[in-house]
Amino acid sequence: MLRITQYAEVIVDVPTMQTNRPYTYKVKKEFENEIDSGMRVVVPFGRGSRLVQGFVMRVFTQNSFEGSLKEITALIDFEPVLNTESLELAKWMARNTFSFAISCLQTMLPGALRAKYQKELVLIDGRELSKEVSAFFNTRKSQFLDEQKVSADLLTKLLDARKKGKVKLNYLVNDRLLPKKVIFVKSILSKEQLEAAKKNLRANAANLKKMLDYLIRHSQEVQQTILEKKLKITAQTLHSAEKRGWIKRFEKVARRNPVENMEIVKTHPRELTVAQKEAVTAINADIDNENAITFLLEGVTGSGKTEVYLQAIAHVLAKKKTALMLVPEISLTPQMVKRVIGRFGTQVALFHSGLSAGERFDEWRRIKEGKASVVVGARSAVFTPLENIGVIIMDEEHESSYKQEKMPRYHARDVAKWRADYHNCPVILGSATPSLESRARAQKGVYRWLKLPQRINNRPLPAVSLIDMRQEAKKTRFPDFSQSLLDAITVRLEKKEQTILMLNRRGYSSFMMCRDCGYVLNCPNCDISLTLHLDTHSMKCHYCGHEEKIPYICPACGSKQIRYYGTGTQKVEKELRQLFPQARILRMDVDTTRRKGAHESILRRFGERKADILLGTQMIAKGLDYPEVTLVGVLNADTALGMADFRASERTFQLLTQVSGRAGRAQKEGKVIIQTYNPNHYALLLAQKQDYEEFFNQEMNIRHRGGYPPYFFTIQVTASALDEGNAAKKIFETYTELKKVLGRNSFILGPTPKAIMRINNRYYYQLIIKYKKEPKLNACLHALLQKSQRDERAGVMITIDKEPLNFI
Repeated sequence: MLRITQYAEVIVDVPTMQTNRPYTYKVKKEFENEIDSGMRVVVPFGRGSRLVQGFVMRVFTQNSFEGSLKEITALIDFEPVLNTESLELAKWMARNTFSFAISCLQTMLPGALRAKYQKELVLIDGRELSKEVSAFFNTRKSQFLDEQKVSADLLTKLLDARKKGKVKLNYLVNDRLLPKKVIFVKSILSKEQLEAAKKNLRANAANLKKMLDYLIRHSQEVQQTILEKKLKITAQTLHSAEKRGWIKRFEKVARRNPVENMEIVKTHPRELTVAQKEAVTAINADIDNENAITFLLEGVTGSGKTEVYLQAIAHVLAKKKTALMLVPEISLTPQMVKRVIGRFGTQVALFHSGLSAGERFDEWRRIKEGKASVVVGARSAVFTPLENIGVIIMDEEHESSYKQEKMPRYHARDVAKWRADYHNCPVILGSATPSLESRARAQKGVYRWLKLPQRINNRPLPAVSLIDMRQEAKKTRFPDFSQSLLDAITVRLEKKEQTILMLNRRGYSSFMMCRDCGYVLNCPNCDISLTLHLDTHSMKCHYCGHEEKIPYICPACGSKQIRYYGTGTQKVEKELRQLFPQARILRMDVDTTRRKGAHESILRRFGERKADILLGTQMIAKGLDYPEVTLVGVLNADTALGMADFRASERTFQLLTQVSGRAGRAQKEGKVIIQTYNPNHYALLLAQKQDYEEFFNQEMNIRHRGGYPPYFFTIQVTASALDEGNAAKKIFETYTELKKVLGRNSFILGPTPKAIMRINNRYYYQLIIKYKKEPKLNACLHALLQKSQRDERAGVMITIDKEPLNFI
């Protein structure tokens, strides 16, 4: 009689094009019926049979298999870490983004599962266990598991015990091998005994008396740190109480809660405006009908888009479904999270890169186990393992941070739409300044268009002034500030109102130059000048991280005539302190927000009115809602306009409109001052009027004439190498191959060196393909990637970016 054998198709963790497909392995007898798709395994790979990790894509059985097959060595997971949806999504991403399947699969998981970790088996029910499993635990409640060190027979019995619910598996992360443990306190005396102890206390033992009073009133256990804070006592008091036999202290495993220190105020649904009601009604109808439709919710700043999101989420939760909400940047998350948690409480999970590895892992497990119904997070949250999704929301959908710049080069909007199709639910794309691509789709009826044209309570948009810095530069001692802006800040300080100032460049100055010979101090690894940072007393490269001491003598000619040009947030902060010594100033940029929780800390202090001026880069431009902010100043509106990118005007308009919307959001009138050297540029003039419709029409006309998105699709192909000649040779070879398959209505821009040709000692050349319909293009690009693997040994790399947002 023929024996049916089990096999598994595995994507191995070897990221090359040659291995970008599943390999078939035989399943050992002891793993049969225990292995499943979505689990990770250890397999031998290559001629030397080195052991590598891999993901099981499919498990199947058949009578025999031609040729000899290697066997799966070990199971990494006792249960699948990826579900069927995630596996299908990874396949789609690999095809659509020209990425390795293994990179897409790993993107679905929190970093803790990609790092080294240990597995802990916890005994839940010790009855009717096999003697081998009982011996494994040996009277302990938990044991670490190393599959390489236990017999196949014991592993099978442990797997069986887990299936029966007698054993639970925990993953313990890398340098946080132990789960988070906290100390709890519990009284071990009766109320009468505690009263008696209180009578015997000496009169001056105030802290012990407070402790006893609390224990008499509360019999339940309490976390030690909470008790210390509540009673204003120290750990010494608790040690003393423990020695006297009043309490016992014990450890408990606790979930890492990323919002435990946030001050959350419970909120209730607000009365909707007519436009909001229409939007919510339309969205809820498609939630009820399970239509995978995409809405574009276009609403001016302060028009109440967030309330529309919250009421749509409430409708979904009432139907016992889940909701996914994406926000573009970590700096936006604290205020948005507070609003969502204030409405939906412990149902909300938070997922973004600002969390520690342990927090992300705990939140991911909570989502996977169905203990969270609402997920709020940045780009990577789009992959969280929510089941039965009822709505997906993407706030500030135009933001470039939704696009991943490294493999896999996905856009969260595309992934959200794929998941919406999978779950038959709507997607809501919200923005005051939608991307031209989304706005054009809404106009053509591809997306359903919802509009919120007015602010809540019909508050007017703030008055916006454009200041011509060509004229102001002749009058002022401080070239970063016009007199109009200085006067406006003075008025706000006198009125005890708040000001937001945006400068789109961090550091102290842009570059160092010798006035005698013209020498500019450049990065030794990149074609870019170093930036002065006074806080670290160093010159830094913002591309590769190179850092060196500040020179006081020119390295080229020995002159001491060194000057620093341009400006940055550090320099502006110093000037502000000279100009307004009475002002309390907070700076928010990459340098001040490196530490975990720094974003929230700065914004909380500003929200509590512990500062008069918030100075920052574009991270302060979006989503902030403070009623006392009545002045917004933009110090350098022209930064993005000078970029060699067809989206430069769009990004400038969006940024200025967004930051302008931070002023006058409550009852007080708002004012915006934009400083520019290009006061007649249409993007600035229309941002001044906050006229998105006119900007859309003008910009679409320019795009049509130039043949750019949304009229054409684009693909960026980049060749890089340690030697410039090799990079150039590769990109010209690629150009020749592409010309063979492209039709007459498609165009190739380039090949050219990238605007910054050398980064971290690699040279970059690129070309841009513009096309409308090219049936052979995808196959050609995949073939080019396959061929390029031979060149990788010589250090020559090809990358393909579909619909790139950055051409620099």
